[in-house]
Amino acid sequence: MTECIRVATRGSDQARAQARTIADALSASGVDCELVIVDTHGDRTQAAQVPLHTIGGQGVFTKEIQAAVLDGRADVAVHSAKDLPTATPDGLVIGAFGVRRDPRDALIGRSLAALAHGAPVASGSVRRRSQLRLVRPDLHFVELRGNIATRLERIPDDGAIVMAVAALEVLGRTDEIAEILDPTVFVPAVGQGCVAVECRSGDAATIAALGAIDDANARSAVMVERAYLGQLGSGCSSPVAAYATEGELHLYLDGPLGVHREVMSLTGELTLDMARAGDAADRARVAAGV
Repeated sequence: MTECIRVATRGSDQARAQARTIADALSASGVDCELVIVDTHGDRTQAAQVPLHTIGGQGVFTKEIQAAVLDGRADVAVHSAKDLPTATPDGLVIGAFGVRRDPRDALIGRSLAALAHGAPVASGSVRRRSQLRLVRPDLHFVELRGNIATRLERIPDDGAIVMAVAALEVLGRTDEIAEILDPTVFVPAVGQGCVAVECRSGDAATIAALGAIDDANARSAVMVERAYLGQLGSGCSSPVAAYATEGELHLYLDGPLGVHREVMSLTGELTLDMARAGDAADRARVAAGV
């Protein structure tokens, strides 16, 4: 067993808190840990208030952290699973998924029913905007980026912002939620609410340590969601979402030809027939025109 695991993470309060949760779990199993803070492209552009969908999407918060593990500066990389591309870089493996927090989205400021006609809603997520626009096409959407504290300071007058419940849970700020959105209607991002931990594929000691803290339920659900996203193709830039429950996989994709929704049945073990996942992805591609 390795004596000390160096845990690479982004420097935001949320990222540090997530990394500490993993470090605490490893420590409870008898492994010492230390945090290694890594600056990412996503963080740098976030400070400059550049819209996320214009800078590359998935991978902007993970590549530098993965590089720190690959070049030996750290032993594991802790990510929000929703930020992690479906293609794992050569030399890395997902060694653990943390216990999944609440995967739903929430409105802060005002509830959906309390928003007046044309009210402003701030979100940097094209997925969230797409889903809210289906229910409330009158809403006026504005850009929102920054850390959690910054976002909570930028609630529009007479409006709302949209955030992940899990992000608020991490920092103990769920009391600011005006409404939690139904995840079968407002389908969460793939992996939302879960932390994924990568390590080097040849590092047997670290793989064993991570195996002791891997949450089987979270792994099953998130891997199903990631399987669908992988079948759809990482090159798709349309708003896409997948959320696995104990018996169903809710899918969402918005594209040039309209919105594609589907609910697929899952087995009790949360497994997905890849042929059926591929069929669903093909239908989504046609619906989206991609």
